[in-house]
Amino acid sequence: MTSLSERDLSVIIKAYDVRGTYPDQLDEDLAHAVGTAFVEVLGVRASEGGAGAVVVGHDMRPSGPSLVSSFAQGVREAGCDVIEIGLASTDGLYFASGSLNLPGAMFTASHNPAQYNGIKLCRAGAAPVGQDSGLREISELISRGIVKAETFPLGSVSARDVLPEYARYLRELVPVEAGRQLTVVVDAGNGMGGFTVPAVLGTAAGLPALPLTIIPMYFELDGSFPNHEANPIEPANLVDLQSAVIEHKADLGLAFDGDADRCFVIDHNGDAVTPSAITALIATRELARHPGSNVIHNLITSRTVPEVVAENGGTAIRTRVGHSFIKETMAHTNAVFGGEHSGHFYFRDFWRADSGMLAALHCIAALGETQPGITFASLMTPFNRYAASGEINTRVDNQAAVIAAITAQYAEHDLDELDGLTVSADTWWFNVRASNTEPLLRLNVEARDTVQMHRLRDTVLELMQAPTISAPYGIAPQLWAVLACPCDSHGPLVGAPESATPELECTVCNARFPVRDGIPVMMLK
Repeated sequence: MTSLSERDLSVIIKAYDVRGTYPDQLDEDLAHAVGTAFVEVLGVRASEGGAGAVVVGHDMRPSGPSLVSSFAQGVREAGCDVIEIGLASTDGLYFASGSLNLPGAMFTASHNPAQYNGIKLCRAGAAPVGQDSGLREISELISRGIVKAETFPLGSVSARDVLPEYARYLRELVPVEAGRQLTVVVDAGNGMGGFTVPAVLGTAAGLPALPLTIIPMYFELDGSFPNHEANPIEPANLVDLQSAVIEHKADLGLAFDGDADRCFVIDHNGDAVTPSAITALIATRELARHPGSNVIHNLITSRTVPEVVAENGGTAIRTRVGHSFIKETMAHTNAVFGGEHSGHFYFRDFWRADSGMLAALHCIAALGETQPGITFASLMTPFNRYAASGEINTRVDNQAAVIAAITAQYAEHDLDELDGLTVSADTWWFNVRASNTEPLLRLNVEARDTVQMHRLRDTVLELMQAPTISAPYGIAPQLWAVLACPCDSHGPLVGAPESATPELECTVCNARFPVRDGIPVMMLK
């Protein structure tokens, strides 16, 4: 393994977190260094006015305890104490950070496959740490190899079980005790929902029973995800839950991702409810409690959301995609709630952090407050106003040229570049934006009806997939369609725009190849 100063940390220290494969990208040495750098960059030491301690949790991945131990040792050597909460959902870690007013670290790779792990960092009060709020400095400090803390007294380490407090707090925020009896199927995907659901919706944390019959699916904690990927945004991962809801004649189905910070909902018909519709539902409930408040939504959510917010006396505020933008805007505007198309839901009463469990409680409470016979599908009817494509990913290597072509095609419409390119008309809109980590463009389309949405979707996709646009550096489209790196992985190639001369770069091994007169020169040493 190369030394930390020789590693390309940009591969795993991303926009919002640290994430990579274990142990080749993220190992104990790096976890130790991140722990020490975290203390240095955030000024955590009590002698320097900081909190003096860091709270740490981990999900069910086998590498979690070892990585936590190394991270904790790095924190302790930097002169700070460590409070380990053990197994936790990400919103459980946020609860600990908020309630204890301590910076925190959550070891999880969310929905990524079993070989991955990662670290989500936050400041005291669950405030996010991203590239512009500490992660870049942490990466630079590690790369320079100057992370040294041997002159500080070794901090202590202690354990604390916050699960009962977490469960009690969520129930206080969204009471469901007085609702009617409901049958709810929950698919935890072998992730942390199998740990938190019995505590919050059941009696595992010592709380009274709720008027719920919970039918559990895949509650066994297993970081190898033997049943399906713990990523409910993918329709294939909802199939088992949809079948179970119909089989058990359940009122509701809930699906959590690996670290249980996202929640997706299935109605009694077995149909998936869009996160935009859930955002609108929760917005009405929060505005009823806090009239006239601001509500945040990212630019990919349905037009239904700002319409519903306005109809309920609130002010809708639009942001870029990404939790750091949502949380920052919530802090600046004192917004009561925020929602994203990805199934993340943020609550002012939860330190502006996202919680899949709180969203689930809102759905249960909303249905539980209705008369028998009212279904979740009928409850959601007012929030299903438009036809949406969902997010469509397309490999595009010459992304700037594609977006320029789309801009030219739709120049007579309303355009904005808050995040990628959004084109709007009276009865439709679409957004095209680049992935932060892959050579992909992401397309979202919404229109008044399905026919119009399909027509617009297909038109934009045709522009995105045009070979004369997508092939960089004058490479023939027929050649570009079959071109791959000659490395063992045959990795996809992308243009390297920062290079002074035309070059292609492998997205797997990072090898580079010059392009001369439209012909790639491809040799590996």
